[in-house]
Amino acid sequence: MGRKSPYPEEFRKDAVALYRAAAGKRTYAAVAADLGITAESLRTWVRKDEAQAAPEGRDGSVGAAEELARLRAENARLLKAEPGVAAGARDPAPGSRLFRSGGEVSPRRWAFISDNRADFGVKRICRVLGASRAGYYRHLSTEHARAERQAEEKRTVSEIRAIHTEHHGAYGAPRVHAELRARGRKVNRKRVTRLMRINHIVGRHLRKKKRTTTADRTVPPAPDLVMRDFTAETLNTRWCGDITYIAVGPTWLYLATVIDICSRKVVGWSIADHMRTSLVTDAIEMAVAARGGRVHGVVFHTDRGAQYSASAFADVCRRHGIRRSMGRVGSSYDNALAESFFQGLKRELLHGRRWTSKAQTRLEVFRWLSYYNRRRRHSALGYLTPAEFEQQLITTRTLSLVT
Repeated sequence: MGRKSPYPEEFRKDAVALYRAAAGKRTYAAVAADLGITAESLRTWVRKDEAQAAPEGRDGSVGAAEELARLRAENARLLKAEPGVAAGARDPAPGSRLFRSGGEVSPRRWAFISDNRADFGVKRICRVLGASRAGYYRHLSTEHARAERQAEEKRTVSEIRAIHTEHHGAYGAPRVHAELRARGRKVNRKRVTRLMRINHIVGRHLRKKKRTTTADRTVPPAPDLVMRDFTAETLNTRWCGDITYIAVGPTWLYLATVIDICSRKVVGWSIADHMRTSLVTDAIEMAVAARGGRVHGVVFHTDRGAQYSASAFADVCRRHGIRRSMGRVGSSYDNALAESFFQGLKRELLHGRRWTSKAQTRLEVFRWLSYYNRRRRHSALGYLTPAEFEQQLITTRTLSLVT
């Protein structure tokens, strides 16, 4: 009998779906690197899933092909659409003003002087324009330096656009600056901010918020062991979690998370079309498996939602030696870290997009969670990714034990 996989079934299925969504354009190694697993593990899961799907016959394959064709058509439609712009709209809207008052092209006096100096002389033109001859000659002497500076600025803007696009338009100036620095580019943060502003490169911002917590007042709550102190010196000492909703057409998907407060890494999650207690117990089981079962004494902080107050959830925590902690009802500050994480998810992935397929939505959320853990830079971690921060902690601890 083979050894049981340390990864939950939900994670394995989503990993297989992510590999298949690449349609052969990404290797096992590339997809596995994004997920933090080995290429051989991913290859094994894909082969096992293919073997299990083979007996289903042609009916199942036809249904899958139809679904894939529908998703590709939907994806093509979304890629063509531009937010806020009507299809085919190339001209200014009727009644709009082409130029602002006072927005005409300003005189380029130095260029004018250069163009007409042979006919009228620099001295005469400067006197008529009220310009300084010294200023004009200084302008000529610095022309080469200006051209170099403008070329370098164009290169920087191109890099900023590439980073902004690579991270799906979610990064603002602080994270773009951190990414540039990580790539060896020495550039001032204020300059990045200025270039993004004048080139209209903007990160995503969230506008609306909706609460989903429903407290069970018949069950005595667990004590608050965190008291709004969302810090931890080491891994696996404090976790926090919550549930959020994702609209998919007229229905919903729900995401439950478990976040290590020390590294901000999502160590466990579960996605389902219901809000039963199994949603949160599956997430905590994944977190325990991800940490190798060594979680005795961990504080897990949540709100007072009915799922976290259920006896089944309390039993799971008790079995793994996890200490439950709860904030007050109606206070987002008592679970601020989990709330902040969901704001980032909605701002960077969900906001402004319409989802129609549960399978595609689940895949995109899974993809973003993997991206968040391994590639997204976090301001609270000195703009390291959660994976980089954890590796740095482990390396530092190992070195201290050796010395």
